[in-house]
Amino acid sequence: QVQLVESGGGLVQPGGSLRLSCAASGSIFSVNAMGWYRQAPGKQRELVATFTRSSTTNYGDSVKGRFTISRDNAKNTVYLQMNSLKPEDAAVYLCYIDSILGVYWGQGTQVTVSS
Repeated sequence: QVQLVESGGGLVQPGGSLRLSCAASGSIFSVNAMGWYRQAPGKQRELVATFTRSSTTNYGDSVKGRFTISRDNAKNTVYLQMNSLKPEDAAVYLCYIDSILGVYWGQGTQVTVSS
Protein backbone atom coordinates (compact mmCIF):
# COMPACT_ATOMS: atom_id res chain seq x y z
CA GLN A 1 0.00 0.00 0.00
CA VAL A 2 1.01 3.56 -0.70
CA GLN A 3 -0.23 6.67 1.05
CA LEU A 4 -0.06 10.14 -0.45
CA VAL A 5 -0.59 13.32 1.53
CA GLU A 6 -0.88 16.64 -0.26
CA SER A 7 -0.47 20.06 1.28
CA GLY A 8 0.00 23.67 0.26
CA GLY A 9 -3.29 24.55 -1.34
CA GLY A 10 -5.25 27.66 -0.51
CA LEU A 11 -6.57 30.96 -1.76
CA VAL A 12 -4.35 33.14 -3.94
CA GLN A 13 -4.94 36.20 -6.06
CA PRO A 14 -4.53 36.05 -9.84
CA GLY A 15 -0.87 36.37 -10.70
CA GLY A 16 0.18 34.89 -7.39
CA SER A 17 2.08 31.73 -6.54
CA LEU A 18 1.59 28.59 -4.50
CA ARG A 19 3.73 25.55 -3.81
CA LEU A 20 2.10 22.19 -3.36
CA SER A 21 3.74 19.21 -1.70
CA CYS A 22 2.95 15.52 -1.90
CA ALA A 23 4.59 13.14 0.54
CA ALA A 24 4.49 9.45 -0.27
CA SER A 25 4.84 6.66 2.25
CA GLY A 26 4.44 2.91 2.31
CA SER A 27 5.60 0.43 -0.31
CA ILE A 28 7.26 2.77 -2.76
CA PHE A 29 9.25 0.98 -5.39
CA SER A 30 9.22 0.38 -9.12
CA VAL A 31 7.57 3.73 -9.70
CA ASN A 32 6.52 4.37 -13.29
CA ALA A 33 5.34 7.92 -12.73
CA MET A 34 4.48 10.38 -10.00
CA GLY A 35 2.95 13.77 -10.24
CA TRP A 36 -0.15 15.90 -10.29
CA TYR A 37 -3.53 16.07 -11.90
CA ARG A 38 -6.28 18.54 -11.22
CA GLN A 39 -10.04 18.51 -11.40
CA ALA A 40 -12.34 21.48 -11.48
CA PRO A 41 -16.12 21.21 -10.97
CA GLY A 42 -17.84 19.92 -14.08
CA LYS A 43 -14.56 19.25 -15.87
CA GLN A 44 -12.52 16.16 -16.60
CA ARG A 45 -9.42 15.35 -14.60
CA GLU A 46 -6.51 17.05 -16.31
CA LEU A 47 -2.79 16.32 -16.31
CA VAL A 48 -0.79 19.07 -14.64
CA ALA A 49 2.74 17.73 -14.33
CA THR A 50 4.45 14.42 -13.83
CA PHE A 51 7.78 12.67 -13.54
CA THR A 52 8.21 9.51 -15.57
CA ARG A 53 10.36 6.50 -14.73
CA SER A 54 13.18 7.96 -16.80
CA SER A 55 12.97 11.18 -14.75
CA THR A 56 11.64 13.20 -17.63
CA THR A 57 8.89 15.68 -16.90
CA ASN A 58 5.61 16.18 -18.70
CA TYR A 59 3.36 19.19 -18.35
CA GLY A 60 -0.16 19.93 -19.40
CA ASP A 61 -0.31 22.50 -22.16
CA SER A 62 -2.22 24.97 -20.02
CA VAL A 63 0.50 25.15 -17.35
CA LYS A 64 3.69 25.01 -19.40
CA GLY A 65 6.02 27.85 -18.54
CA ARG A 66 4.16 28.66 -15.32
CA PHE A 67 4.31 25.48 -13.23
CA THR A 68 7.37 23.47 -12.25
CA ILE A 69 7.44 19.99 -10.80
CA SER A 70 10.36 18.91 -8.63
CA ARG A 71 11.10 16.17 -6.14
CA ASP A 72 13.14 15.18 -3.15
CA ASN A 73 13.83 11.46 -3.47
CA ALA A 74 15.19 11.24 0.07
CA LYS A 75 11.84 12.46 1.38
CA ASN A 76 9.69 10.66 -1.23
CA THR A 77 8.10 14.00 -1.90
CA VAL A 78 7.16 15.81 -5.08
CA TYR A 79 6.46 19.50 -5.29
CA LEU A 80 4.52 21.67 -7.67
CA GLN A 81 5.56 25.29 -7.88
CA MET A 82 2.73 27.26 -9.44
CA ASN A 83 3.42 30.79 -10.64
CA SER A 84 1.33 33.35 -12.50
CA LEU A 85 -1.83 31.66 -11.34
CA LYS A 86 -5.02 32.30 -13.25
CA PRO A 87 -8.64 31.88 -12.19
CA GLU A 88 -8.87 28.91 -14.54
CA ASP A 89 -6.18 27.15 -12.50
CA ALA A 90 -8.63 26.80 -9.62
CA ALA A 91 -9.27 23.14 -8.94
CA VAL A 92 -8.62 20.28 -6.58
CA TYR A 93 -5.04 19.22 -7.19
CA LEU A 94 -4.48 15.51 -6.82
CA CYS A 95 -1.16 13.80 -6.35
CA TYR A 96 -0.75 10.32 -7.81
CA ILE A 97 1.82 7.56 -8.04
CA ASP A 98 1.88 4.82 -10.62
CA SER A 99 3.91 1.87 -9.39
CA ILE A 100 4.15 -1.86 -9.79
CA LEU A 101 1.54 -2.13 -7.01
CA GLY A 102 -0.94 0.00 -8.90
CA VAL A 103 -2.06 3.61 -9.15
CA TYR A 104 -2.66 5.51 -5.94
CA TRP A 105 -4.20 8.93 -5.42
CA GLY A 106 -4.08 11.43 -2.64
CA GLN A 107 -7.21 13.09 -1.31
CA GLY A 108 -6.39 16.34 -3.03
CA THR A 109 -5.76 19.91 -2.02
CA GLN A 110 -7.97 22.81 -3.07
CA VAL A 111 -6.48 25.71 -4.98
CA THR A 112 -8.65 28.79 -5.34
CA VAL A 113 -7.58 31.72 -7.51
CA SER A 114 -9.66 34.79 -6.93
CA SER A 115 -9.32 38.46 -6.19
